[in-house]
Amino acid sequence: MPKSNQTTPRETNLGPLLEVSLDDVPRPQRSEALGTRLRTAIRNGSLPSGTRLPPSRLLAVDLGVSRGVVVRVYEQLTAEGYLNARHGAGTQVADTLAPVAPAPHRTYRPPTNPGLPEGGLFPRRVWLRAASRALAELTNEDLGYGDPAGLARLRSALSSYLGRARAVIAPADLIVVVNGFAQATRLLGEVLLGRGIAEIAVEDPGSVGLRDQLTRVGMVCRPVPVDEEGLRVDVLETIAVRAVVVTPAHQFPTGVVMSPDRRHRLLEWARAKGGLVIEDDYDAEYRYDRSPVGAIQGLGPDVVAYGGSVSKTLAPGLRIGWLVLPDLLVGALAQAKYATDLATGVWEQATLSEFITSGEMDRHIRRTGTRYQARRDRLVAELTARLPGWTIAGAGAGLHVLVYPSAGREERELVSLAQRSGLDARPLGDYAVAETDRPGLVIGYGHQHPSTLAGAVERLAAILQAG
Repeated sequence: MPKSNQTTPRETNLGPLLEVSLDDVPRPQRSEALGTRLRTAIRNGSLPSGTRLPPSRLLAVDLGVSRGVVVRVYEQLTAEGYLNARHGAGTQVADTLAPVAPAPHRTYRPPTNPGLPEGGLFPRRVWLRAASRALAELTNEDLGYGDPAGLARLRSALSSYLGRARAVIAPADLIVVVNGFAQATRLLGEVLLGRGIAEIAVEDPGSVGLRDQLTRVGMVCRPVPVDEEGLRVDVLETIAVRAVVVTPAHQFPTGVVMSPDRRHRLLEWARAKGGLVIEDDYDAEYRYDRSPVGAIQGLGPDVVAYGGSVSKTLAPGLRIGWLVLPDLLVGALAQAKYATDLATGVWEQATLSEFITSGEMDRHIRRTGTRYQARRDRLVAELTARLPGWTIAGAGAGLHVLVYPSAGREERELVSLAQRSGLDARPLGDYAVAETDRPGLVIGYGHQHPSTLAGAVERLAAILQAG
């Protein structure tokens, strides 16, 4: 009879508690394989605490390996605390270990931002080529603990790019590279607290995540209302604060652009107070009705800390951002960055530098901007045609719009219906501290195909018309 090609597992004298075969494991790897299988059996409870393991000689014979293999594994697992070895008592499973059940997947913080870019538009091949070139050019020194302010070549690339694309006055030595604007917010909060500034003004409505970061670091957020010209500077002037966070190019979530008069008055307030304006320039590269509105930092680099990232242009998962700071803050921010995580990953920084200097960032923004505008246009057209009583705001830029529904239904009910229909909709009230004047839906469109958006609006309109 021909021999079977299948290997029958050898049963050790541990009986049904453990079946192990090392026949298919290369000889040099048998110690590692046996150790891994014994650890797994102990962790999942197959070998309960107190179980006596066979003598090394017996188990070696049973497994068809040298005794040295088993001895090395027993010694290793004893050193790690999985086994106890006592003279005269043999080797036993340690009684301090409990079976570890697989942990269910948890989402600790669901995303609250509806303005997501399309992951499928991320330029994977171009990014991979940039990463390959960047890795080849990294020096041995680059691979050590680098400057917490960031890789010099990325700061230089950002200096040129931000000056060209966002009208930012950005000398390389005033730039600190961070892990997204969320980290920038937290680091700025720490530095401000260290200088005795414990309260900060924020836009209302505004980013929930930003308020959370500032609150967690110990700051008190003071809301300032937003109208059709942006932050109400007249209200800001009545509050005893010396710092404020604004989104002047495309206010989140209303989408309004801060007027020129407000910009100048805001800078006057900062200089009079000896204060700081923190500018979150989160998605202003995408402007559809005119050229992108320049950053306010270009008017007041002495009192503005400008922050940006690749979260909207490339992908939020990359976690790369930057701050352009007044000279007096650079050292403190770099020290805070070092204390937090030493520095942002050097390969990621080098890759982004290559991506920018090769012109790929500009090409990517032009290419994706056309796609996002088509999605914006389709969403606006469908809303206008199918829900004529609704008002659309903030559609000139970015990856989201604000929609004010006609009267008749509660905000959360409308959001629930919109989400069931397939829209990425969030209640305006969730972003506000004070009660809003009327219900609103913040709808993200960047990550959905035009036909998907059209179908979702059609379904929502049908539900509302049906009563």
